[in-house]
Amino acid sequence: MPKKPELSHVGRDGRARMVDVSAKAVTVREAVASARIRIAPAAMRLVRAGRLAKGPVEEVARLAGVMAAKRTADVIPLCHPLPLSFVDVELRPRRDGFAITARVRTEAKTGAEMEALHAVTVAALTVWDMVKAADPRMEIGSVVLRRKTGGKADFRR
Repeated sequence: MPKKPELSHVGRDGRARMVDVSAKAVTVREAVASARIRIAPAAMRLVRAGRLAKGPVEEVARLAGVMAAKRTADVIPLCHPLPLSFVDVELRPRRDGFAITARVRTEAKTGAEMEALHAVTVAALTVWDMVKAADPRMEIGSVVLRRKTGGKADFRR
């Protein structure tokens, strides 16, 4: 019978636990994630014209994404708090919504992918909050890790 793989977030007693990274080396780590929010073209015209009551959608969502990256360990129970050295969140308007990208960098013993994924997701949710009166049928999707570097294994989608 093949040996069951040990899950790093589950102890031998079956309880969830934070992974012990104390033996890992500190390295420069970077992660890039992306997401899409689809918005009806009529609502996007209001966004572009700055005619939404809640203010400048792109800037508020960008800042929400940056703040989310910095607070990832506060909302994902087993994430390690990381000293982030760089966070950039970009919203690119499309006819039917926004393409959102986050780049996160740290010097730490564990990666930055959860912070990048959290940033794009919260940025998309912030767009939703600001645009929901103009389009309650929006759709958030395509949340993916594009790449991560600096850990044991690099990843590229």
